Amino acid sequence: MPVYAGIDIGTLAIRLLVARVLDGRLRELDSERRIVRLGEGMQASRRLQPAAMARAVDTIVEWAPRIEKAGAREVVAVATSAVRDAGNRAEFLADVKRRTGWDVTVLSGEEEARLSLLGIQSGLPPDVERYVALDIGGGSTEFIKAAPDQSPAMVSINEGVVRLTEDCLRSDPPKPDEVAAARTRIRNHLNAVKDKLGSVVGLRLVGTAGTITTLAAMDQKLDAYTPKRIHNYRLSWDAVRRILGDLTSRTHAQRRELKGIEPGREDLMVAGTLILLECMERFGFVECLVSDYGLREGILLDHWQKSRS
Repeated sequence: MPVYAGIDIGTLAIRLLVARVLDGRLRELDSERRIVRLGEGMQASRRLQPAAMARAVDTIVEWAPRIEKAGAREVVAVATSAVRDAGNRAEFLADVKRRTGWDVTVLSGEEEARLSLLGIQSGLPPDVERYVALDIGGGSTEFIKAAPDQSPAMVSINEGVVRLTEDCLRSDPPKPDEVAAARTRIRNHLNAVKDKLGSVVGLRLVGTAGTITTLAAMDQKLDAYTPKRIHNYRLSWDAVRRILGDLTSRTHAQRRELKGIEPGREDLMVAGTLILLECMERFGFVECLVSDYGLREGILLDHWQKSRS
C-alpha cells in the first residue's frame, strides 16, 4: 500500500493530500488547504508577483517535513491557471525545485479537467453516473460532461474568482453595475461552453473546489469546516441565490461574520457564487451535488494507475 503526496498549486489556494492507495481508493493520512493568492496582481502584468511566489513556495517548503514524516514514497506536484499563464513561470518552478527538490508539472486546462474528474468520480455515490462536473478555480473554470456510454467532454475557460474579482468587482461591496458586468462576462463564456458540451438534459450538476464547498458550509451555517457534512451535500439553486444576496449586501469585513465562510475567501465569494448561479441558470440545474474530492485526489489516483502499468 504505497503512500503518495499530492500538491495542487492553484491561483488562489494550495492543497496538500498525503494518502495511502489501496485498490484504487485513497486513505487520507494528512491534508491541508491554504489560501496563498499566488495569482494576486497577475491580471495587468501577466507575471507572478514576488510576494505571492514567496508565500506559495514557503508553504510548500513548510509541508516538506510532514510529507516525509508520513512516509510518502513520491511527491506529485502540479500547477494550474496562474502558473500556466505567467510569463515568469520558469522562475517559480525553479525556486520550488531549488528549495524542495520536487518538480512541478504545469497542467493544461484539459488535463486539469481530466484529473479533477478522476478525483470527483472516486467519491461519488453509486447512483450518480451522468453529470456535469464544475470546478471553479481562481484563474480558470473547468466543465466536464460525463456519462457511462460516452467519452467525457471537457471545456476549460479562462475565468475564475480572482480574475473576475480583479476585473469587475472592485468595490466593497460591489456596485450593481459591477455585478451586472460580471454576469454578462460569465454568460458570454457559458454560451461557448454550451456549444461545446451539447445537451445536458437528464444530467446532474456536481461541483468541486473552494467556492462550492464554502457555499455548502455557509448554507449549513457550520462553525468549522467538516468534510463529512460537505461531501455529497445537495446545494439548491434557492440557497445559492439567497447567499449571493447576502454577500453582495455586505462589505468584506462584514462577510467574515457569516458562519461557514473560509477565512481569506471573503472578497472572492461574490465572483464564485455568480459563476455557480449563472451555470445553474444557463443549464437548468436546480441543485448542485457538492464534492469535497477533486484535483488533488485525481493526481494521486492517476499517478498510482500509471505506476501500476
